[in-house]
Amino acid sequence: MFPRANAAVLAAVFMLAACGGSTEDRYVARDVDVLYNLAQDRLNQNQYRFAAVAFDEVERQHPYSQWARRAQLMAAYAHYQSGNYEDGILAAQRFLQLHPGNASAPYAYYLIALSHYEQIVDVGRDQEKTQQARSALTELIRRYPNSEYAIDAKLKLDLTNDHLAGKDMEVGRYYQKRKEFLAANLRFRSVVENYERTSHAPEALHRLVETYLALGIYDEAMTAASVLGHNYPDSKWYRYSYNLLSDRGLQPATSGQSWLARIWPF
Repeated sequence: MFPRANAAVLAAVFMLAACGGSTEDRYVARDVDVLYNLAQDRLNQNQYRFAAVAFDEVERQHPYSQWARRAQLMAAYAHYQSGNYEDGILAAQRFLQLHPGNASAPYAYYLIALSHYEQIVDVGRDQEKTQQARSALTELIRRYPNSEYAIDAKLKLDLTNDHLAGKDMEVGRYYQKRKEFLAANLRFRSVVENYERTSHAPEALHRLVETYLALGIYDEAMTAASVLGHNYPDSKWYRYSYNLLSDRGLQPATSGQSWLARIWPF
């Protein structure tokens, strides 16, 4: 069933495109090339909502034409450009379901990833969309590592991981201020284990030193400081950790078999 709201939008498109005619004949069946060109014209004029509906109509009226497949992907793009990300994701997913081996499949995966990525919110809010963006970007890179979209996807994946690490750091600092050191420690460990290449890793290691000391687990505190010093010797966070341990008569470990040494094998 063609949604009534979309029918109204399409009728408006036809009215703008028509050179005349009554209200009754504005929304009628049309030749596939007329529909597709109308949708493309609206896209070129940055009328993305109208374009998306018109591209959808190409498939609805001419589902078995060669234009229908192209229209599906163009509809996804138009939805994305209009900021209607969820419909863009659905349209791209439908294209992939119907044409999984199509040469444009990498672009469809890219549109899905972009649509999730554009919905990332600040670290103070729920990060479900960030997780979805991470999954979609990872899937694109896994499937098409040599595609023209993989380079941008890798950059966006790095930013997405940094964002997720920032969320864990924010929550960890909150627990630490409340002296809930075990809960804080788990968050900082998550950053080291899952986002070790992000900009938050040095601070996460220092916070591990702090929370291990607060929990009385001195061996792990010294190992965390050792890993920090080995990978970020010029970091302010290593200076903080070194001074913190020195004040307690401790030194960073030179070796060790802790979980930190195993997951960060440098």
